Amino acid sequence: MIDTRQKILDAAERLFGEQGYGATSLRHIIAEAGVNLAAIHYHFGTKEELLDQLIMRKGAPVNAERLALLDALEARAQGKAVPLEKLLEAFLGPPMKRVGKSPEFAKLMGRMYGEGLMPGIVERHFQTVVKRSFAALARTLPHLTPGELALRLQFMTGAMAHILMGKALDAKAMTGATPPRGSQTVLRELVAFLSGGLRAPAARKGRRRIDK
Repeated sequence: MIDTRQKILDAAERLFGEQGYGATSLRHIIAEAGVNLAAIHYHFGTKEELLDQLIMRKGAPVNAERLALLDALEARAQGKAVPLEKLLEAFLGPPMKRVGKSPEFAKLMGRMYGEGLMPGIVERHFQTVVKRSFAALARTLPHLTPGELALRLQFMTGAMAHILMGKALDAKAMTGATPPRGSQTVLRELVAFLSGGLRAPAARKGRRRIDK
């Protein structure tokens, strides 16, 4: 039997992912979960605390898997830079793996990015993973300054969020070609795409050549 707390979390996950955090009220959640408002206040207190608990319910295992993969990669590298594709797979693979297994949570995380809530969520729940991954990428991509790498990581997380939201342009209608499907296929294509962008020379070098 599903307990009240889990019913509230499941309902919030569905509604936040489908409607967005801002458009979902506590009354929407209690109607979806079939509980009363007092139950939410008892188990979570506020809507913000409910979101935090929801993120950590499935975000904590993603964090743990990312860190375990990174630990293993760095142990094998023995102080040398880890190959870029391996770092991207360690960072992107755990959430992408959950697209099929937990589409509601994947959609939720994409929504949080789209609504501008991700910076606060990252600061509260993903700081260790982000700092470790940033440091590893900096060793692998020494041609980029910290600021340039930080900007490219924004591009990377934006692409990941777009996929997690499950909303893509109708590529077949526009091009006549059907994009490949399946989380592992999409992950491989995403890693190939991002590795090319991350390895590209910094734009500042291009500007100097143009100015001359």
